[in-house]
Amino acid sequence: MDDNRALRPVVYRSDRALMADLSGSVRLWLSLLRRPITFWARPHVLPEDLRQRFAQRQRPICYVLEMHSVADVVVLEKVCAATGLPEPLQPLRPPLPARSVFFLERFAGFWGDRIDPRISDELRQLVNVAVADPALDADLLPVSVFWGRAPRNEGSWVRLLLSENWDRVGRFRRMLSVLINGRNLFVQFGEPVALRSMVDGTADPSRAVRRVTRTMRSSLSRQRAAAIGPDLSHRRTIATQVLRAAAVRRAMSEEMRAKKISRPEAVRQAQKLIAEIAANYSNVFVAFLARLLSWVWTRLYDGVELHHFDKVRQIADGNEVVYVPCHRSHMDYLLLSYVIYYKGYAVPHIAAGINLNLPVVGSFLRRGGAFFMRRSFKGNALYTMVFMKYLGLMMARGHSIEYFIEGGRSRTGRLLQPKTGMLSMTLRSFLRDPRRPVVFVPVYFGYERVVEGKTYIGELSGQPKKKETVLGVIRALGALREHFGKVHVSFGEPIRLNDLLQRHAPTHDSTKPEKDERPAWLTPVVSELAMSIMTNINSAACATPINLLALALLATPKQAMLESDLTRQLELYASLLRQAPYSPLVWITDMDGTSMVKHGERMLLLQRLKHPLGDVIRMSEENAVLMTYFRNNVLHLMAMPSLIACCFLNNRTMTTTDIQRLMWRTYPYVRDELFLRWTEPEIPAVVQEVLDDLANHGLLEYSVAESVWRRPPTGSNEAVQLSVLAQVTVQIIERYYLVIAVLMKAGSGRISQDVLESQCELMAQRMSMLHELNSPEFFDKVLFKNFIDLLRERRVLIVNSEGRLTYSELLTSVADDAQLVLHEQIRNSVLQVTHR
Repeated sequence: MDDNRALRPVVYRSDRALMADLSGSVRLWLSLLRRPITFWARPHVLPEDLRQRFAQRQRPICYVLEMHSVADVVVLEKVCAATGLPEPLQPLRPPLPARSVFFLERFAGFWGDRIDPRISDELRQLVNVAVADPALDADLLPVSVFWGRAPRNEGSWVRLLLSENWDRVGRFRRMLSVLINGRNLFVQFGEPVALRSMVDGTADPSRAVRRVTRTMRSSLSRQRAAAIGPDLSHRRTIATQVLRAAAVRRAMSEEMRAKKISRPEAVRQAQKLIAEIAANYSNVFVAFLARLLSWVWTRLYDGVELHHFDKVRQIADGNEVVYVPCHRSHMDYLLLSYVIYYKGYAVPHIAAGINLNLPVVGSFLRRGGAFFMRRSFKGNALYTMVFMKYLGLMMARGHSIEYFIEGGRSRTGRLLQPKTGMLSMTLRSFLRDPRRPVVFVPVYFGYERVVEGKTYIGELSGQPKKKETVLGVIRALGALREHFGKVHVSFGEPIRLNDLLQRHAPTHDSTKPEKDERPAWLTPVVSELAMSIMTNINSAACATPINLLALALLATPKQAMLESDLTRQLELYASLLRQAPYSPLVWITDMDGTSMVKHGERMLLLQRLKHPLGDVIRMSEENAVLMTYFRNNVLHLMAMPSLIACCFLNNRTMTTTDIQRLMWRTYPYVRDELFLRWTEPEIPAVVQEVLDDLANHGLLEYSVAESVWRRPPTGSNEAVQLSVLAQVTVQIIERYYLVIAVLMKAGSGRISQDVLESQCELMAQRMSMLHELNSPEFFDKVLFKNFIDLLRERRVLIVNSEGRLTYSELLTSVADDAQLVLHEQIRNSVLQVTHR
């Protein structure tokens, strides 16, 4: 992530008219400071495509700065010269003002320690001319100059203390900031606003001037909030606002009645709760942490790759942004905050589990923007109301929020089923006080190794989850000596809350508070929002060499392949993903098969067994278990090609109709498990596209004469590739078949769901031991529960009055289709375990 390339030197006109209208003191300071500041300042400019964005503008451009500052004008001159924009001091054509830069405020007093907010004469002149001449128009372009905001690796405590914030500073402080942070500079151009759009409809020049000024102040304020965060008052002030809220006071009254305590005691309890929850955000600490993390990432990773950050840039201004990433590792918190800060935006406030509120560590996390929440709110109405009011206050003040809707870190590499508590509270907070539109930004993390890898293996093997401790944090520092490859941070398609509300509650007015605390449409909105977030996270996945190696080798009995076969399989997967991409946002490695194998060896994940007829590439047993994590990260990308390949494990030919029926039968359950992006009506077209893609790669052949799809001849390279591809998802089908086999053996109305889940878990464990399945999620009880829940939801299973599961002939049809797909040996393995 390199900074903008150095801006070229400014070439100034000799025309004296450029400064003719400036006061003598301003002209003097410009003459003295222009060249030193031009030499010293190294601005980082956003948006990065500034030249292309404004190249075709026909209307004159007028720059609007927040503060009358010679240093800011010089920096603006430098940026304009480098990007080909009009010079800010060039004269506009009469009767417009004699320069194209305007200021909303200026320093007052000898030391400049007071602010004069009076509207400038030049801006009044511009607006008056526009009111008088309906044919005249110009673009007002808000520009923010932040001294000390641009993220850099160099720095010191002095630079941090003089960095930009919401405090109004005088001339002396600004001079120090220019000297210290001149090479740590951030310039942000907002969206231009047509002058005519602000003055049309009013014949009163004074009113038009106020409207233009108000619009520009609002734009610049949004830019400042996006860059350095909103103007957060002292933590005690925020706590006071929470405790004064009517809803919190009502909750305290209920607490007094329920527990028979005095009002002072109830107030003390509420104060303890807000102290437990609230962040203690510090710009200085965040800037220091950014520099520390730059060093940490250099030690841990080969690089941090960022994808689709333009999705954030498009919605940052004017919206309440809620980041909703997947949760792979404790590094997620730090990585997301780091890349957001690096790109010039305020780091979000992060909802962290109370288990991370450790001595010292918790204090640091609070200063970085973390606020803490308990695992369960049940039975504590006062805590729930205090937390909701704090969350609502943060949103109302415009600070971006971040939380993980999976609840905890995924130990298997799959996305976990979403927990909707935080989403529900976010929506209710918005409905109670709809200050600005809410936009959810899904984020995908793709690691080549995770710091907690060995811990995850232990937990999946049955070891109890270790509690976070300060000693554990200290021990984790040893990871700095290890190598973890690259890490990818990919931003998915944003989800606008108002779009969901319009579908589910078309009569709801998003600009007015909702009177009903829990409207009937709230639950459906939350459910759809949760599924959309998970789907959009997966749609922004990154297929790294490690992911593809895991997909290929874990599909073989001994996690071993000839190097030539492995290379072909890896290139097949990459080609399938490129030619029929899962989604436009998916990133695929550009390495060829040989390079991927070498990369896996460098990462110490592969072993090479030398042999005269060709080397064998394999994984150790421990690495095979660990690599299931990285296979599961991208399992959804290969799900449809693999499921279609499964149809040919037990069949040499199949008709399109049979393939479509099997996919129609299987897809709803796989979609729910892997959060696939297509709706059920879209499946026929998707299946046809994948069939054509497999045919283009020689893995299938369509016989027009027989109207069937045919697999390659047995023993051919293509037949081997198709078989390995099928093994990617065959364990999912096995798990479904196991549930059906246990049900049918027990009989309709003979077994409850709890018993069925427990029996399936035990039998899957037994199968895993008998057949050496290095896949811990194969016997994950949660996956069995989710599958059975979906069978009930789709009315394949029904719970009778005794709480037992009944089924109809439809389940028999499902079993018959499973037999059509699964090889006889696999079916016998499942039936053998269940009958015993």
